[in-house]
Amino acid sequence: MSDKQARSLMYIGAGLMISGVALPFLMVIKILTSTLFLNFFSYTIQILGLVLGMIGLVNLAVHRKK
Repeated sequence: MSDKQARSLMYIGAGLMISGVALPFLMVIKILTSTLFLNFFSYTIQILGLVLGMIGLVNLAVHRKK
C-alpha cells in the first residue's frame, strides 16, 4: 500500500469517527430522534473509523520504515 493510500485510509477513518461522535451529540441535544438503529449505526461507524484509521497508520509506519 502506498503512502497516499495509507493517508486516505486515515482521513476516512477520522471522518467516520467524527461522524460517530456527532450523531450521538445531535441525539443528546434533541435534533435527531434517538432510535435503536441510529444508536447502532453511530457505534458501528465509530468502530469502523477506528479500525480503518489504525490500518492506515500501521501501513504508513511500515511504508516509511522501508
